[in-house]
Amino acid sequence: MLSFYFTTIGFYFSSMLTVITVYAFLYGRMYMVMSGAEKEILRLATPNQLAALEQALATQSIFQLGFLMVLPMVMEIGLEEGFRSAIVDFFIMQLQLASVFFTFQLGTKSHYYGRTILHGGSKYRPTGRGFVVFHAKFAENYRLYSRSHFVKGLELLLLLIVYQVYGHSYRSSNLYLYITVSMWFMVGSWLFAPFIFNPSGFEWQKTVDDWTDWKRWLDDRGGIGIPVDKSWESWWSVEQEYLKHTNIRGRILEITLALRFFIYQYGIVYQLNISQNSKSFLVYGLSWVFCSHHYLC
Repeated sequence: MLSFYFTTIGFYFSSMLTVITVYAFLYGRMYMVMSGAEKEILRLATPNQLAALEQALATQSIFQLGFLMVLPMVMEIGLEEGFRSAIVDFFIMQLQLASVFFTFQLGTKSHYYGRTILHGGSKYRPTGRGFVVFHAKFAENYRLYSRSHFVKGLELLLLLIVYQVYGHSYRSSNLYLYITVSMWFMVGSWLFAPFIFNPSGFEWQKTVDDWTDWKRWLDDRGGIGIPVDKSWESWWSVEQEYLKHTNIRGRILEITLALRFFIYQYGIVYQLNISQNSKSFLVYGLSWVFCSHHYLC
């Protein structure tokens, strides 16, 4: 049954569930931190209760690093070639940055599978076949991975930074590192993997050429017959085209998911005391309008 699950739709569902779990954890922690609930819990908790929580979270962080998901691969290679070869192959893969590559691939699967569930339809992303080594320009990497990796990576990065700045639970221990190290690794993989695996990606002259090409791509206007690689406007229209063909359910779910950014505003207003200790949602909404139009935040 596990073989049937992972050779059909289950593999993509598990990938999407992994990313959703990271989002749910970080947004839940940030809401507790920004609302003051975490500080109150720490005030009421006893030292023994905190120690038990730290031990439990430190233990689960070992599995959070992905060691449990590596076990089937090690077992398969061990049965075929011996466990010594399996351990050696595992360390060689780490030196080849295989974890970075597959973590980046995880974002690709979860993004497009999640979009298909929400809005239906499917789209083929050509990645090439065969042994071909060439330098991909930054504009090309941006077009391929902006919505699926870069935007989500920056969102998770901001969540981790806010969690670090306003959190109080783990200031006196290394537990923060244990809990978030895998998330920092995922953010780094999503943001920098296309450049790490890009041949001559850090050569200065190619970097200058990529920047010039990207600026030209941003400045050119789109229109009928203008391909996506010639104009940012044409690329944006193609990327948002799925919203034109989705149903009512997909649009409602898209709006509901976008409301998660309200938690940022709630936390900012609460922490800066802009609402004058008011708990009304109307006050928070008016504060958002006031701040966004007058740039006071």
